[in-house]
Amino acid sequence: MRTHYCGELNGSHEGQDVVLCGWVQRRRDHGGVIFIDLRDREGLVQVVFDPDRAEVFQRAEQARGEYVLKITGRVRPRPEGTLNPDLPTGAIEILGLDLEILNASETPPIQLDAHAADASEEIRLRYRYLDLRRPEMQSRLRTRARVTQVMRRFLDDQGFLDIETPILTKSTPEGARDYLVPSRTHPGEFFALPQSPQLFKQLLMMSGLDRYYQIARCFRDEDLRADRQPEFTQLDIEVSFMTEDELMTLMEEMIRVLFREVIGVELPNPFPRLTYAESMRRFGSDRPDLRVPLELVDIADLMEGVDFQVFAGPAKDPDGRVVALRLPKGGELSRKEIDVYTQFVGIHGARGLAYIKVNDWVAKGRDGLQSPIVKNLTDAALAGVMERTGAQDGDIVFFGADKAKVVNDAIGALRVKLGQERGLMAEGWRPLWVVDFPMFEEDPANQRWMALHHPFTAPKEDQLDQLETNPGACLSRAYDVVLNGTEIGGGSIRIHRDVVQRQVFKLLRITDEQAEDRFGFLLKALRFGCPPHGGIALGLDRLVMLMTGATSIRDVMAFPKTQTAACLLTDAPSPVDEAQLKELGLRIRSKA
Repeated sequence: MRTHYCGELNGSHEGQDVVLCGWVQRRRDHGGVIFIDLRDREGLVQVVFDPDRAEVFQRAEQARGEYVLKITGRVRPRPEGTLNPDLPTGAIEILGLDLEILNASETPPIQLDAHAADASEEIRLRYRYLDLRRPEMQSRLRTRARVTQVMRRFLDDQGFLDIETPILTKSTPEGARDYLVPSRTHPGEFFALPQSPQLFKQLLMMSGLDRYYQIARCFRDEDLRADRQPEFTQLDIEVSFMTEDELMTLMEEMIRVLFREVIGVELPNPFPRLTYAESMRRFGSDRPDLRVPLELVDIADLMEGVDFQVFAGPAKDPDGRVVALRLPKGGELSRKEIDVYTQFVGIHGARGLAYIKVNDWVAKGRDGLQSPIVKNLTDAALAGVMERTGAQDGDIVFFGADKAKVVNDAIGALRVKLGQERGLMAEGWRPLWVVDFPMFEEDPANQRWMALHHPFTAPKEDQLDQLETNPGACLSRAYDVVLNGTEIGGGSIRIHRDVVQRQVFKLLRITDEQAEDRFGFLLKALRFGCPPHGGIALGLDRLVMLMTGATSIRDVMAFPKTQTAACLLTDAPSPVDEAQLKELGLRIRSKA
């Protein structure tokens, strides 16, 4: 129907007759001359209709916003003084020779211009097909398509095979609730939608396929937030006979190629690496935002002997932590601003936020410090804090003292918030790898060990004896890739020996019977010559969100769900009729 896209036209097309199809972005009547801005996925072009073509002019008068038109016209330069340098097609216009109204439109419930972002997300999701007409949304989805294209080409060139894995599979708990699908042919039994292709991609390595990838759809029934959806997409990768260093090197090269080709950004080579322990110590997080220059400083040893139990208690507790966080020039913060930060750390479990304003430490010592807690600290403790943090006059030092997890969560989050709000955030992209994760974390409530990543992650070869003697100190062969404070991928070398896998299951209190019931097919495969293997999964939605500057993964998905896992566009989930339930052998229990 068309010869060109609207946004493709430029001065090189002058004098050509073209046929365009698209939507009316805006219609203007200027003294008997009608201007229509016609929009398609490639952009916008101005079409001019003169009254000397009466029939065509009359149809142009009928056009309104979001009408679908087919226009035949001739490309010509815009008159002097009417050029629009902000528009790629701003040097030319189309003289309208013919116009066909392909479809009319009701007045849209949302504006499809610069004010579209003012609409509520509920309205945007309910009328998603309109929201997706916006250039901003189309640009994001085009970037997403380009990302997957580059990923596929890179992996194909590296000898990876694109292999699909089942969507209907066995329920094998992986940390979140499964979405269950009742089976009609096996009454009373259920399939599960995969939380990831984890077990199948390991089986592919046991099948000798060596290098696998898939842009995989995954499903998790968990509480949602900005970077979570009940269904999401990941680039899933598994390889055989490759060390973690080799795999990480290959993956960061792919990420560099991705940023270079899609958004024209050069990422560092190589990515820096931090151990989990160092990342937690310096930043309170295993996904640190390295654009923020602030760091946590341990001061527990300085506080063990002070009378101030708020600090002394955690300092003496093996599970406690006491840290200081220096904010340069933070002495100008008002009491009201400090109260806001106190409320913020409270969200993360902190019971308060102690601070010291450094007014004139060099000349006056403790008399140059301003804080209710100064009187509770010794001269030696104060001097130690000032020295370790590098505090200077005009700064403020915040403190965290509690269980280590509370301190890491609260002060780690405060570090990022201060960086954002105090203008300390550096520009650009700061990727890194976090490595040497613990194999297990404690579940104090149930007095048991839990896998920090998943139960198929291998321990470091030189720490196999720790599985028996000291599981809490055992490190895994896991690795996460982090970009600007967001984890964009994670993976590990897997357990490839049956005896080690059963040992890990035992530590996790998965009995032999439970292991056979849940993972029997995997355990059996491990006994038939399983190669050493490992992999990684990169969150495609998160990656595209960062690359496009979106604030939520919902804005880089065509048809996302709300934070209550509902689709406003289709009104899903919805009831099904009694006949369907009966066929599946199901009955809805009435609400009490």
